[in-house]
Amino acid sequence: MKEGLIIKGYGGFYYVRSGKETWCCRGRGRLRRKQSLLPGDHVQFTPLQKEEGVIEAIEERKNVLRRPPVANVDQVIHVVSLANPEPDLKLLDRSLVICELEQLSVIICFNKIDLLNSERAEELESIYRKAGYHTICISALFGHGMEKLCQALAGKISVLSGPSGAGKSTLLNSMDPNLSLETGEISKKLKRGKHTTRHVLLIPLCDGFVADTPGFSNLELPPMKRVDLACFFPEINEFADQCRFDDCIHLDEPDCAVKNALDKRLISSTRYENYKHLLQEIISKERIY
Repeated sequence: MKEGLIIKGYGGFYYVRSGKETWCCRGRGRLRRKQSLLPGDHVQFTPLQKEEGVIEAIEERKNVLRRPPVANVDQVIHVVSLANPEPDLKLLDRSLVICELEQLSVIICFNKIDLLNSERAEELESIYRKAGYHTICISALFGHGMEKLCQALAGKISVLSGPSGAGKSTLLNSMDPNLSLETGEISKKLKRGKHTTRHVLLIPLCDGFVADTPGFSNLELPPMKRVDLACFFPEINEFADQCRFDDCIHLDEPDCAVKNALDKRLISSTRYENYKHLLQEIISKERIY
C-alpha cells in the first residue's frame, strides 16, 4: 500500500500524488459512502496496475474548507489586483473575516504593482501590514516579488483565492511556465475578470502545493452575533476590551476605545468602514434568524 496526496477529483476519479508520480484512483465503495474525498486529503491506496489504484483510507484531517472544497489547508494566499480591475477591499476584508473564523493563516498578495505608482501601492499594503497581516507586493506579469512569494509557499498546502481578474492564473504561470493555465481578459463592461479556473487543483509548486480555485466575487458570512465581528478584525479586537461596555459594537457607544483609536489613526478608516458594512449585514441577518 502506498501513501499520497489527492491533488484533484473529477468524475469519480481522484488523482493522487505519491513522490514524483501521479496515480489515477477510485475510492473504495465503503470509503466513498462514509465521507467525501477532497483535494488535500492524505490517503493510503493500493496500486492495481501502472498509475492506477484504489484509495483504501483517509488520514485524519486538520481542517476542511467548504468553498473551495479543500482539506488540510496551511494558509490562504489572497490575491488582490491593485489596478485593472480596481482593488475590492470590501471583498478582501470579508475573506479575511472568514479566514479568521477558520483560524487560517493569510498572506495578502498585492498584484499588478507595475500598473500603479509605488506610493499608492505602499498606502494600500500598509493598511493590512499594520493590521497584522503578512503582505507581499508582486507583478506576476514581470516577475517582481515572485521569489519572496515562492519562499512563503514552500512545504505548505496553500489556497490561492481572490476575485476573477486579480491575476491568479498569471501568477501561477509566472512561477511555472509549464502550467500554461488559461488566463482571462477583463470585462470592459463590468471591469471584472472572467472565470478561468473551473475545478480545484493542487499544483506542485515551490516545494509545496497550491490550490488554484474557481474565482469568486461574493462570499457570504456565516451566522454570528454582532458583538463577535470585532474579534475577526485583529486591530479592532486589540482595543475592544478597553471599551466601557462589554457588548460595545463600536458604533455610537460612549467611551469606546475603538473609536478613540480610530480618531488617533491607530485603526485604518478604510478597514473600519468595511467593518461597519459587515456589521450592518450581520445585524440584518439577526432579524431573519
